[in-house]
Amino acid sequence: MGSALDRFAIIDLAALYMRGLDRLDEALVAAQFWPDARCEYGIFNGNPADFAAFCMAALQGHARNHHMLGQHVIAFTGPDEAYGEVYYQAYHRVTGEDGSPRDLFVAGRYVDRYERRGAIWKIAYRSELVDWVRDDPAADAMLTEAPFILGRRKPDDPLYKREAMR
Repeated sequence: MGSALDRFAIIDLAALYMRGLDRLDEALVAAQFWPDARCEYGIFNGNPADFAAFCMAALQGHARNHHMLGQHVIAFTGPDEAYGEVYYQAYHRVTGEDGSPRDLFVAGRYVDRYERRGAIWKIAYRSELVDWVRDDPAADAMLTEAPFILGRRKPDDPLYKREAMR
């Protein structure tokens, strides 16, 4: 069960969720869930709208965030329901207690249930399982020495400036 189109629609949910976190786009994070979905993260348990607001408050103070997706396994249990496991790694540039920049890495998995309502797939349940965490002194001084184009938050990120890409 589940076509390739269904599978890609579900995979896009994870990618758009991560984009919303990295670009601090609260509406985009919430839009990947059904409004009546359940979110269980340990540090937050509740509905998607409150969860998206929680994420924005938590990430706002970070200088940068970068989430990466790993393997994505989807099991279709019917035409309108599927379960999934998504591996992730999340990088956060944070400020240490002494004011110095730190690199915080969190890695784990999302365990999800997806529902299709009408023609739309969204997350109906998500839990985050943390497998490891690492907190190190910042190690990217070359970012300030080289002329890199740095990622930004919405609306300043180049992603949102499509006219400049023409």
